[in-house]
Parts: sequence; structure tokens; C-alpha cells
Amino acid sequence: MFYTQIGTIEDNYRFKQEIFQHEMQIADAKDAARVRLIVDGPARGSWNMAVDRALLESATRGGVATLRVYRWTPATISLGYFQPYEQRRMHKASSHCPVVRRETGGGAILHDDELTYSLVLPACDPLAREHNELFRRVHRSLIETLEACGVRGCEVVEEAMSETRDEPFLCFQRRAAGDVVVDGVKIIGSAQRRRRDALLQHGSILLGQSAATPELPGIAEIREGKYLNAESLLEQWSGVLAREFDWKLERGRLDHDEENRALRAEEKCFASAHWTKKR
Repeated sequence: MFYTQIGTIEDNYRFKQEIFQHEMQIADAKDAARVRLIVDGPARGSWNMAVDRALLESATRGGVATLRVYRWTPATISLGYFQPYEQRRMHKASSHCPVVRRETGGGAILHDDELTYSLVLPACDPLAREHNELFRRVHRSLIETLEACGVRGCEVVEEAMSETRDEPFLCFQRRAAGDVVVDGVKIIGSAQRRRRDALLQHGSILLGQSAATPELPGIAEIREGKYLNAESLLEQWSGVLAREFDWKLERGRLDHDEENRALRAEEKCFASAHWTKKR
């Protein structure tokens, strides 16, 4: 690139400084990993799961990294991938809620007054290879975000040993290393689905108590009315994630191909009783 120097020495010096700063900004933008950020409004459970399947396929096919944050309507139970369907009979308070099955493991989650995220990374991303570290760093970024919002949380350091083989039906009544607790109560849990060519991490942030899970207090109940607005929480978390992972988060949406793949996945899989009751 050639620049013509015209004017005084001071002018030329200032001009060179501006060029240098501009080129440094370009270099920084190139160094930061680009991650698509999709923020979706409330949707039915089968559609939410189908969209995450389409995003996982996009990571597999084109190496697209995506963070999606979303909510659910109506209140819905999502079963862990390996969780027996019959276990839902154990929980009468949520018996009226529709049920879907996730592609990630863990216990059942009642998606009502909560915020769900899905993070999809292609296998070529170093974070996908360090999946345990990814899990911890995402949770630590959420702890930092909560603290900035006036809520102090911490990680579960060691997995609690159960006295019996039977684990609770609900995810938020279980404990695993890396879970986030506030005043000893679990309010953030995550699980992963790892493929050879991509990784999906699901997570749930329990904002408030639901009538369908009265035994589970959310942040609002634990902190006596400290209700966190989902939009404000996401805005704060986006900044923390960008700094923690050196990401350039860019707002986006599903492309046409992803929408079609999500529609097919919902029809053939996630809205199907065969999938939901497969275990």
C-alpha cells in the first residue's frame, strides 16, 4: 500500500499514526474469532431442539460457530438424551407440561422462568477439543456476569456422591463439578453432546421459580426479589464472553438452509413420540 506524504512533518507524523491505528484495528478484528450470536424469542420445545440440531449440522458442514440464547413457550420439560421417558411420571407438578428430548445428557429441565443457551463449535475450534475447559470457562463467565448484576455465585468443586444409584429426575436437584450455585442452590447447569466433527453445549439459567417445579427456587427467590432481566443479563454476558474467549460476537439469524433443516428435524425427530419416548 502506498501513501503520498503532503504537508508538514507534524502532518505526516499524525497521518502515519492514524494509518498505524487503523491497521492495528484491522489486525485485531482478524485475530478475534467470529461467533454468530442468535437471540430468539419464546418458542415451542420441539422447534428449539430442532434449531440446535440445524446449528450443529452447520458447524459440521461449514465450520460455523454459533451461540444461541432463547426461551420457551409454553413451559416445557426437556429430558436428557439418556433419561427414561417413564421417569416423568415421578414428577406430578409438571405432568401437564409438554415434553421433548434433548440431544445432550443430564436430568430433566423445566423451561419456564429460565434462560437457555446453546453453544455450537466445529471440531477445528481449539475450544471444542478442550471440552472440559470450555464447560468451566463458560460457567465462570456466567459467575462473573451474575456478580456484575449483584448476585454472587460459585462453582461446585467436586461432584457430590449419591448414596443410591437413582438420581433425581430434575437436573437442578443434581450436583456435578462445575455447576453454578447461589447460596448453595444450583441455578446454572450445562451438558454437552460431542461429535467427531462438532460440539454442542446446552445450558440453563434458572431466573425464577415455576409453578410446575415449586421445589426449585430461582435467583429471584434465593435473593429475595432480585429478579434479573433476561435481556440485561445477555447484554452483560456477551461482553464477558467476548473478553474471556476473544470472540467477536456478531448478531445473526438462521439462514434459509438452516430453517429448512430445522423444519425437517422437528417433523421427523423432535416432535415425534418415537424420539421423545425412545428410552
